[in-house]
Amino acid sequence: MTPQDTPPAADREAGSRPRVGALTRPDRLRPGARVAVVAPSGPVPEERLKAGLDILSGWGLDPVVAPHVLDTHPTLDHLAGADRARARDLTEAWCDPSVSAVICARGGFGAPRMVDLVDWRAIREAGPKAFVGYSDVTALHEAFAVRTGFATLHGPMVAAGTFLSDPRTQESLRATLFEPESVRTLGLGTARALVPGRARGVTLGGCASLLAADLGTPHGRPSARGGLLLLEDVGEEPYRLDRVLTQLLRSGWLDGITGVGLGSWEECGPYEEVRAVLVDRLGGLGVPVVEEMGFGHSMTALTVPLGVPGTLDAEEGTLTLDVPALR
Repeated sequence: MTPQDTPPAADREAGSRPRVGALTRPDRLRPGARVAVVAPSGPVPEERLKAGLDILSGWGLDPVVAPHVLDTHPTLDHLAGADRARARDLTEAWCDPSVSAVICARGGFGAPRMVDLVDWRAIREAGPKAFVGYSDVTALHEAFAVRTGFATLHGPMVAAGTFLSDPRTQESLRATLFEPESVRTLGLGTARALVPGRARGVTLGGCASLLAADLGTPHGRPSARGGLLLLEDVGEEPYRLDRVLTQLLRSGWLDGITGVGLGSWEECGPYEEVRAVLVDRLGGLGVPVVEEMGFGHSMTALTVPLGVPGTLDAEEGTLTLDVPALR
């Protein structure tokens, strides 16, 4: 790890893995703010992109589309264009001083392929901005945390079906971007305790399989110690979720986490079977665990900040932030 890639918000204790520390929050958005849309992962349906851009424009934002958003890789049609082109779009959008936020168009697969091609030094020098996405974008959330020290938003993407169809999902993102003090307590009425208790820590996480895939990579986060871990996933059968969570456990990455908030597990099989895996793998950590909090690949996807300190209350089914997600 080179000096410029040393985790800027990790508090290293003598003889132990670093603790997760609070990250630098970006500024909130104002009407008229320019927002860049990028596609770091899979190909983007043009009609969905247009519909999402219309929503952003309706909020008074000025959305601009990065040059390669509608590309498709010449031989790998699960990718939105070449890796270097997708990485360049993110770097150039971030470093454009007229851009106040960067929102991903969709997930799928591809962010882990391009993450090391992004110019993280330039992004760090450009300073924090609101960055929004989830699913495959987990790889970028982790990179922003480790390589820049910037807080990010685990939230809906411009061309994703949930964002286009669900008013509560839209409002959660809009309020977070414009009025972050109004959404400091997060959680849906479905949330309930798997393991009771209250815990404090700094939020991190995202798609469980992407977090496991980041282990052992050159700039992967070395530990989640001190963090409130937020987990969700899609399309992973219970035995595969078992494998993912077991890998996180065996690696020691989960040692010292303070609590776990669980989102959705769409297309992962009957929830009773998924729940059994979650209880078996996470119930022995000795920390509060809350299920069905309402973020991820669900019909309603709340926007949840990553890199912000807060309190997880299993009995109430809530995550309450110490400070607004954006300044």
